[in-house]
Parts: sequence; structure tokens; C-alpha cells
Amino acid sequence: MTSLSYLLKPSPRSRRWRRSFYRVIILAFVILFTLDIFRIAFPGHDGHRETLSLSATSKRPSIFIASIHWNNEEIIRSHWSKALLDFISKYGAENVYVSILEGGSWDGTKGALRELDIQLRDAGVERNVELQDVSHEAMIKQGPGPEGSGWIQTSREKKEFRRIPYLAGLRNTVMEHMKEVGKREENPRRFDRVLWLNDVVFQTSDILALLATHNSSYAAACSLDFSKPPSYYDTFALRDSSGAKPITDTWPYFLSLQSRRALMANSPVPVQSCWNGMVVFDAEPFYENVVTGKESKEKSALAFRGVDDSLAQMHLEGSECCLVHVDNYLSAEKGVWLNPSVRVGYNGDAYAIVNPQGTHGPLDWPSPRDKFFGLWTNRAARVLGRPRRFLENTVVHWRLSGWQRQKNANGQKNTEEGSQCLVNEMQVLAENGWAHV
Repeated sequence: MTSLSYLLKPSPRSRRWRRSFYRVIILAFVILFTLDIFRIAFPGHDGHRETLSLSATSKRPSIFIASIHWNNEEIIRSHWSKALLDFISKYGAENVYVSILEGGSWDGTKGALRELDIQLRDAGVERNVELQDVSHEAMIKQGPGPEGSGWIQTSREKKEFRRIPYLAGLRNTVMEHMKEVGKREENPRRFDRVLWLNDVVFQTSDILALLATHNSSYAAACSLDFSKPPSYYDTFALRDSSGAKPITDTWPYFLSLQSRRALMANSPVPVQSCWNGMVVFDAEPFYENVVTGKESKEKSALAFRGVDDSLAQMHLEGSECCLVHVDNYLSAEKGVWLNPSVRVGYNGDAYAIVNPQGTHGPLDWPSPRDKFFGLWTNRAARVLGRPRRFLENTVVHWRLSGWQRQKNANGQKNTEEGSQCLVNEMQVLAENGWAHV
């Protein structure tokens, strides 16, 4: 027995090696903690956000302001209309055009937008405010037309109308007015920027900061949106610089090192796709027959879309707000950027939380404490989330590959360039909104 205990007893060399190993681990954690504290305390950016100048001598890009609404009366009356009118009064009515589309609301959204329409008219704003009476219920009961586009067979053993083609159609209807204004004989207008506004709380300074993102050079620039801080809201459209979905819903969000580093420095974050409450586009791709470089090339105007119905039938879906960046030829040239200093909210409380104010001005958000814990949460997610990410990506890749091996109605192989936008979901319209099936 004594000899067995002697054999099992760790040797002095083994004990020394184990102590050295533990010391190395502890030292590594101490170094990481120290680096985290240093990076949070000295982010490489003074925290001041750049905004577009409104001085009398500065040129203001003309903006086509676009928005769609459904059952948004409360926020329109409490924040949205006032914020829009305030921005226009400071930016200049002559520099904007407002295009709003509402459809099928059952609250007082139509009334709120009628009042806004009158206020815009009185402010001398060129605009189109369209109110539609067709509800989700009516569209569903109407059923697929002769072509049947946008309708798929679901697990509920019936044809159902897809949510994304419906939303893409609404957005394209809004954008049609930009083209009509440019083609009219009297006083045609061509715009420099397209600004899409969700039903969010924002201020004039937020729009001006968004317009100035990346020295005003971008294919698109987005805010961050929040409904229940500290978690961000728009998980469907946001993709980091590698095309990956964010791995945490709190700061610093991203899997990509490039995107994380930019966010931690409070600099414009390179991403492949974003929307997140408020997004501004370079307007050029939304026009046809664009002159690029030395050669004049005919290009069809950029439009919103969903993935093909036959791909959606494979239980894959992609947001129209993500696919538009894939289709935008300027994305590769000028980049898509998320501005972390522009934060909007889907209610007043959320906006106040992510834009804290102190006695001497804006305060840092998230707090140093939240950033510290966020870094470690993100590290854990990068490691522990690998199996789940691998499984999700494998399912999407397998279904997409199977679909791409098939041929479409024209006898050509199916193609979809926006694989980074795809998720393992099927979304359809419902009478009270939309549903996963």
C-alpha cells in the first residue's frame, strides 16, 4: 500500500510544472484584463462625433427621405413627426423630398400621417404621403395571382404570402417617387442621398452625424437601433465585415476582429450589411444609366427584393434590407459602415438610455463597466458558440448548394449572391403582422 501511494504521489518536477502552468494561465488573464481596461480607458477616439456642417457656406446634399409605416401612431405623434419637421426646418425644405407609405393600419396611424402631411405642406416640403386601405387580412384572403409570385407552400399545408417580398414591394413603391421626380418635365430633381427612417426616436444631430459617416464617403451608413437596451434590435439585417451575424446582442456584438476593433475605437465600423433603424445611401445606384469612371454603362436601378420563392421553399430567408447591400455595386467600392455614435430607439426610454446626458453634455455609452463585461461575454461567445454557428452555417450552405444545383424556369442554374443574408427561417404575413412557420 505504501509503495502504491509512493507511485501515485506527484513528483517534485510534476508539481513544479503544474504550478508554472497555473501561473502562466493567471498571468495571461491578468494581461488580458489589463489590456481590456487600457483599451476601454483609451479607445483611440475622443468620443466626439462628426456631424455634417449646416453653415451657410457648406454644401448640403439633397436628400430623398423614405419611410413605411404600419400601426405606428403612438411614436409618430410622440416623437417621429416632431423630429422629422425639426430636421427639415434646420436642413432646409428645398434640400429634401419626403416619401411616406402606410398600409393597412388599424390604429390612428393614418390620422397621424394626415396631420404630418399638412405640416409638411405648410413648411413648403415637397412630398408624397400615401395611405393604403389594403390590410394584411385582405391580401391573405385575396390569394396568389396568376403568377403566384411571393407565395409558398408552408408546413401548415396551404399557400401563404411571404413577408419579405411584401416589404420589398412597399419599399420599391416608396422609391418610385424619386424616379418620377427626376423624370418630370418641370423642375426635375436628382438626389444625392436616400435616407430611410424606421419608426424610431431620433434627433436632427443623429441624422447629421449619420450623413457625415466615414467623411461622407459610403455606399450606405447605418445607425444602431435599440428597443430594450443594452441589446440591439435589428438582428436580421446586420452582418459584420466577414459576413457573419453578430454573436452577442450587446456591445461589442461582432465576430469579425476588424469590425470589433473599429467599434471599440468608436470609429465607423466596416460591415457587409446593416439597417438598424436609420440608414443613408448614396443615391446614385437607385438611378438607371449611371456613368461610372470613364465609361458609360447601363445599369438597372437598385431595388429591394427577397430571395427567389423556390429558395424560400427550402426554409431559407434573407432580409430585403440585407440583400440591397449585396446588389449595390457601390458596396464594394465605398463600403457599408455602421456609425456606433448614432443610436436610435423604438421608444423614448430606449433612446434616453443609449444617449445618456450629463451636466456637461453627452456621456459615454455603454459604460466602462458594461464594455468590460461585454468584451468577456463576446470572447466566451466566440469560443462556446462555435458548434452552434457551424451547425447553422452548414444547414444554410447545404440547402443553398442543393438549390443552386437545380435549374430555373429559363433552364439556367439558380444563383443567389447574398448567402451571408440567409437564415434558417420561413416568414409569412399574418393578419396581425407576420409569423415564423
